[in-house]
Amino acid sequence: MAKRRANGEGSIRKRKDGRWEGRYTAGRDPVTGKVIYKNVLGRTQAEVKSKLKAAIEANTNLDIVKAEQYTVGQWMDVWFENCAKIKVRPSSHQTYRGYIDNHIKPSIGSVPLSKLSSLHLQQLYKKLLTGGRVERTEAKKQPKGLSAKTVRNINQVISSAMDFAKDQKLIASNPTDGCALPKLEHREMKTLPVEQLTSFLREAKETGVFEMYYIELATGLRRGELLGLKWEDIDLEQGSLRVQRQVCRIDGEIVEAPLKTKNAYRILPLSADAMEVLKEQRRKSGSSQYVFPSPTGGPISPDSVLHMLHRVLKRAGLPKVRFHDLRHTFATLALQNGVDIKTVSGMLGHYSAGFTLDTYTHVTTSAKREAANTMGDILSGAIR
Repeated sequence: MAKRRANGEGSIRKRKDGRWEGRYTAGRDPVTGKVIYKNVLGRTQAEVKSKLKAAIEANTNLDIVKAEQYTVGQWMDVWFENCAKIKVRPSSHQTYRGYIDNHIKPSIGSVPLSKLSSLHLQQLYKKLLTGGRVERTEAKKQPKGLSAKTVRNINQVISSAMDFAKDQKLIASNPTDGCALPKLEHREMKTLPVEQLTSFLREAKETGVFEMYYIELATGLRRGELLGLKWEDIDLEQGSLRVQRQVCRIDGEIVEAPLKTKNAYRILPLSADAMEVLKEQRRKSGSSQYVFPSPTGGPISPDSVLHMLHRVLKRAGLPKVRFHDLRHTFATLALQNGVDIKTVSGMLGHYSAGFTLDTYTHVTTSAKREAANTMGDILSGAIR
């Protein structure tokens, strides 16, 4: 069939498979001088005409020749070195690098940057969900597929890199915009009930780590924040604790790092009992600047603290929980005992009370039910 012009821009034809194709000139290769063609497809001539017009307009300001120089893998490296390393916290660099090297490059790294589509990404995400886990000895007993949360994180990394490519006039649109992402799995929150706290703290005292876990339960600090505490952050006269750094593992080394968000920088009040516990810890920590130091006086490894927690729980005959669940225990007990959601949110260092409310809906729902029952009893008494 003869080619048809669309408003004098590009050409449209009907293919043998019944679909319509629009073709346009995207530029010339500076080395060979050959014309670079692009195309769009559709089920009807009108659909292709509309797509062709949009593609030509989008192409007007694109540097097609420069875009042709990159594969997806090469561009991910450029983005990581020149953008991610500046914007992302150092503690996340290794995670991002792992996403790129272990999951993105092996599957779509060879795809030309200008040809990356939402379909490429959907196929990648499906593959990761069913068998994306990197083979490691410690991961043998774990499911072969990645979690929905990890896949969504990988999508976010690709999206950021594609936004950067769009800003650099290398692509017209971000292919992640059209992706359907897996729904997040709800991970059941665990806490230590009040009746288990006595056994837990008794065993922690026997093990010699009572002070650390007591302060965690009394403040709800994140693990890295707790390990990053220094004596200069503690004011025993005013009864307060300043959170201003965290300890984490970066490239195999235990280092200090900035906190996650500006809301994480906060000052927390200390109870009289907590101050007494810290005074005892001051005597135990010797000359170290850290409140909870390692045997060498430096910061403790976050992994060691988790292993220590599991040993204490096992010896106390209690079910295994994550270190983060001690933080949940603090928040849950505070809310159950009448502390308002905004105060709890501030103490946890959350970016908003709304986030805290969503996280602890099970607690606030129970409190609302109790409030409703209380008001029902009051009103019933009033009408008798």
